[in-house]
Amino acid sequence: MTSGSEAFLRGVQLRHLRCLVAVAQERHLARAAERLALSQPAVSKTLAELETLAGARLVQRGHAGRRGIQGLTVAGEQLQAHALRVLEALDASAQAVMPASGARPQRLRIGALPSVAPSLLPAALAALRERMPTLRIQVQTAANGPLLDTLRAGEFDLVAGRMSDPQLMVGLTFELLYNEPLALIARASHPLAKGRPSVQDVLQHPLVIYGEGTIPRHHTESFLSGLGLRLPAHVTQTLDLSVARGLLFRSDAVWFTPIGAARDDLASGQLVRLGVDMAGTEEPVGLLTRADAEDSPPRQTLIALLRETARQKSARKPAR
Repeated sequence: MTSGSEAFLRGVQLRHLRCLVAVAQERHLARAAERLALSQPAVSKTLAELETLAGARLVQRGHAGRRGIQGLTVAGEQLQAHALRVLEALDASAQAVMPASGARPQRLRIGALPSVAPSLLPAALAALRERMPTLRIQVQTAANGPLLDTLRAGEFDLVAGRMSDPQLMVGLTFELLYNEPLALIARASHPLAKGRPSVQDVLQHPLVIYGEGTIPRHHTESFLSGLGLRLPAHVTQTLDLSVARGLLFRSDAVWFTPIGAARDDLASGQLVRLGVDMAGTEEPVGLLTRADAEDSPPRQTLIALLRETARQKSARKPAR
């Protein structure tokens, strides 16, 4: 064992590990300080102590000031993975020695893409609630990048999302559930609802699209680029499905979206899928977990239920 590692083992304390995890999850020193019930200078000092013990920079500070955090360095990511295991093991030990009456309720923290959550999660969560009525369930939706960052930082137990760039998948595992295409969605009484309109016809109407940096937005732009077309300037960008649906019901807007986001409205006939061939826009949807995370009965049960939901979805023909 080297003298550096000996010094690290002698000097590192739980407060150092909790500080690193909080900073990684909050991405902001002031918010991490609030979470830890410390002052921001105290968090900065603890982080500096840990970097000295590790002999490496662990955190990439933001350009707009030292309170903002861009992310962890490679060394920081590696240490955070070990820190999470230590803290999770400590938490499990505390629960094991608690009297039954004082044990904390189990919880499950789920991240999901807004376009995936409506068609994949409700049935599985309802079945999970029947099997585990005292389970605390937290669901948060966001774009894929933030979801993977939060999962890697240990704030989610699993994520229903999509594959990402290799550098964003380090330390994560992906299980494919199904492939999902983009679709052009509009209200049932839309002028283009019948027949097979051209993409140029679609672009004459108001468009609702996903925000920059999201996978549906990338596929939207790639689809148009393959036809020698571009998005017009007058588009509405949103990840909020309720906003997108509201616009469709109240106007002649057309929504570029993964079809699962509109599955219930398509099934009810309130919205329709325009007859435009969207071949080549399919994207794998699946479950993402931390490779080093300890498994739990709630997570195992939910994963099994999500697999069954996905199997049933794949057995049905896509909604029209």
